[in-house]
Amino acid sequence: MIHKHIQYYSKHFKDDAPASLVVFLVALPLCLGIALASGAPLFSGLIAGLVGGLLVSMLSGSQLCVSGPAAGLTVIVFTAIEKLGSFQGLLVAVVLAGIFQLALGYLRAGIIGAFFPSAVIEGMLAAIGLILIIKQIPHATGYDTSYEGDESYMQETAESSFLELFDSFSAISLGAVIISSVALLILIGWGFFKSHPILKFIPAPLIAVIWGVGFNEWAMQFAPDFAVSAKHLVSLPITNSPKEFFDNFIFPDFQYLTNPHTYVVAATIAIIASLETLLSLEATDKLDPLKRISPTNRELKAQGVGNIVSGLLGGLPMTAVIVRSAANINSGGRTYVSCFLHGMWLLLSVMFLATFLNMIPLACLSAILLHTGYKLANPSVFKRFYKKGMSQFLPFAITIVAILVTDLLKGMVIGVVIGLFFVIKANYQAAITLSKDNLNYLLSFNKDVSFLNKALLRKFILQIPENSTVIIDASKTDFVDYDILEVIEEFLESAAEDNITVELVNFYGKKKFERYARI
Repeated sequence: MIHKHIQYYSKHFKDDAPASLVVFLVALPLCLGIALASGAPLFSGLIAGLVGGLLVSMLSGSQLCVSGPAAGLTVIVFTAIEKLGSFQGLLVAVVLAGIFQLALGYLRAGIIGAFFPSAVIEGMLAAIGLILIIKQIPHATGYDTSYEGDESYMQETAESSFLELFDSFSAISLGAVIISSVALLILIGWGFFKSHPILKFIPAPLIAVIWGVGFNEWAMQFAPDFAVSAKHLVSLPITNSPKEFFDNFIFPDFQYLTNPHTYVVAATIAIIASLETLLSLEATDKLDPLKRISPTNRELKAQGVGNIVSGLLGGLPMTAVIVRSAANINSGGRTYVSCFLHGMWLLLSVMFLATFLNMIPLACLSAILLHTGYKLANPSVFKRFYKKGMSQFLPFAITIVAILVTDLLKGMVIGVVIGLFFVIKANYQAAITLSKDNLNYLLSFNKDVSFLNKALLRKFILQIPENSTVIIDASKTDFVDYDILEVIEEFLESAAEDNITVELVNFYGKKKFERYARI
């Protein structure tokens, strides 16, 4: 068994290793940007990324989901630090949130993830793709914006995000545009080298990054007008020795256990982080080319352990994150090894390579995310759902619009409500049918019927005229709601007055109908 596992992961290592570099390059600025937006030390974002990569990837049942600090939690974290008055107090709440998540995993709360309709999950993916495109164009043009909003709108409004998008075209940096444009061409065109025995093993995003660094270094020497400024480069805290590295760690102050607000913050983080994780997990499984199904309860447990460790080491709260997961899949990742290795690259970069990584232009990373965004929001996805009919297309499209104008969680709730409406409508129309032959009527229950079908049943009963014969066939049902039984009973009582003969078929053996067996 162990030999088979080793064989399996060895077989995919050639795909996982290059993908891990791409995930690392995408995760690095996001970890820093999310920490900045949260009002927390920059190092805390990196710790969450490290724990997500090195620990959660091994505990999780998902082969492709990448965990780390999430943009969706920044407002909660920022507010919590202000309310508690200390970052160390927040760390206590993160540890408690991890314990709550662990409990949710053991209570099998992961089943919640299965209740999100496919059209809504696909809508979420397309919306995130569009958000990536909208939020990355300013970086690609050299417009001075921050990275904290790149995975979610958070408190930003759609209006301000679109204004930022248009503003970016009036503040273009020619160097950034050249870097991002050529990087995009590399990402799109590298597929032509797939047949080459050596080049096919080199990830296109790595070539894009090498191009960006090389061009910028050349520009600084020979064409300063085309060079990008320091604020448009990766900004990683530089440590010159292991001691400096460990000096960056901040530990929780457990005196905050006596503060009631700590528990409120912990519960809020646990609920939001768990929902975002389950959504990301469902979406990642949709994107998985091998179509594997991840165990949701195990994922909640893994995230719980991850948040406990992250809080103890001074890290931000974490979730499974769809942008990094999508970048992983888009780059060819096939197993959890790519997630684990991205954590290793984060660790090595913080300890030894910060000086070199700070040479990477953000425009390179923007090109990678723009390419990922296009793959998520590909026009073919819209066409596919349109062809499926309005019952699938509307939940898909409304979810996209709702996420764009609100945020991820609110948009998903709206999408689920719309999806449920169409489920109820379909169930309402198909559960009961009425057919007739002269004055002979057949009222069929085609599936289990509930109170939702009560109005439809009454509508059909009102269509049955006097002096008719009616067969009510329950052979396809295992359950009939009490409200439906009441309508049938009322009909049986009034039928005699209208000279309607009623016969109940296949009611025997169904508890809900036993009292009508005499008919």
